[in-house]
Amino acid sequence: MRVLAIGPRAYLGDIYLSLLREGHEVRVHAEDPPEERAFAGLLDTVEDWRAELPWVGRDGIILFERANRGEIQDALRAEGHRVIGGGAFGDRLENDRAFGQAILREVGLPVAESRGFDSPDAALAWLRANPSRQVLKFDDSRANTFVGEHPRGLDVAFMLRRASPGRVLLQERIEGVEVGVGAYFDGTRFLRPACIDFEHKRFFPGEMGEMTGEMGTLASYEGADTLFEATLNRVAPHLARAGHVGYVNLNLMVDERGPLPLEFTCRFGNPGFAVLAAMQPDGWGDLFARMAEGGHRTFRTTPGWSVAIVLTVPPFPHVDAAATPSDDIPLFYLDEPRGEDLRFHHPVDMRRDADGQLLIRRRSGHAMIVTGIGPTVRAAQAEAARRARNVVAPELRWRADIGERFLAGERDRLQSLGWFNAPANDPARQSPPPHSRGRVGWGRPAAS
Repeated sequence: MRVLAIGPRAYLGDIYLSLLREGHEVRVHAEDPPEERAFAGLLDTVEDWRAELPWVGRDGIILFERANRGEIQDALRAEGHRVIGGGAFGDRLENDRAFGQAILREVGLPVAESRGFDSPDAALAWLRANPSRQVLKFDDSRANTFVGEHPRGLDVAFMLRRASPGRVLLQERIEGVEVGVGAYFDGTRFLRPACIDFEHKRFFPGEMGEMTGEMGTLASYEGADTLFEATLNRVAPHLARAGHVGYVNLNLMVDERGPLPLEFTCRFGNPGFAVLAAMQPDGWGDLFARMAEGGHRTFRTTPGWSVAIVLTVPPFPHVDAAATPSDDIPLFYLDEPRGEDLRFHHPVDMRRDADGQLLIRRRSGHAMIVTGIGPTVRAAQAEAARRARNVVAPELRWRADIGERFLAGERDRLQSLGWFNAPANDPARQSPPPHSRGRVGWGRPAAS
């Protein structure tokens, strides 16, 4: 199969390396300057993706990395190309948070109280009149989400005063279990199974420090059905009308009121793609073909749990725009991963020099993701940690507690509320209490 990948900087380069190992033909277009490109020395790139359309044809697959080229994707589909990534509707679901909340209300879901503002100053004026704990989000992903702690919102007010111009959203701070539910959409319906995931966005263990893109994820393809049917699957008719083909994730906060949707991700996230790849034994080529062809309904997954750990060096989670290739940092393995083990090592912003040395781009410090799978969370944690310890780089950092929040109470709370049941082989499995479902505000899930 031929795959033409298009993105800002080979963001999903690990997927492309996996496709090559599976025997597929891959051509990659990245928009950044060649001297700054991730995966230089690991992947070849093409200058003009439109010139490659005859090569990929109508039988190959065109993959878009980010949720910002939806109209182009829709146009290519109209011309008969098989395109994976999303579309204009998915872009708006993710990037226009007020629109995403409106769609959730339209399909009958209660949502966390939120307000959109055209500028940080307008949001600041509202917060002064309504002092409260809030979460600050940005429509265009120009900055990380900021989760306020002060009961009168003084910390959020400070962040608003220093924010760059543009639309912002203030969302009520909810004390509950943050959980995501996601699935691949084939243009008509979601492929099953759906996944359940638990992101860890704080920089330090124990959920301290600044919010980052993400430091690690716990996920499973088991136990998601109840949440999926009650939330994300209700959006399926909208996605079908838009012809969306790609991954969709809905982030939720679950408390005694039920799951309250927060925001969409309508693209392959990072490290989301990696934590799921570890549980997809037939590889990306098989999954992409099923999504593009439609009508397959299911795909094969590994039971149990997957843990992804993000490995970083300074300046992560910040960006050093002044860094040059000469500042890049060498990465070594104690034991070189080979064969099947390569599936669990996912480079991110790395390159290989002329001498074959792997280097981490100093501009971001976002080195790689390692994953581990197992029948229990503990087993998956141990496998991921073993691979993380096999990586050596100056000033390497990573969180050693991915999944601990879940084990320390999130699992029990979700199970007691009736929104999760542990995988069949997990010794923690127990039946949800019979009184826990059908609470006020939650109707029957809509059919896809």
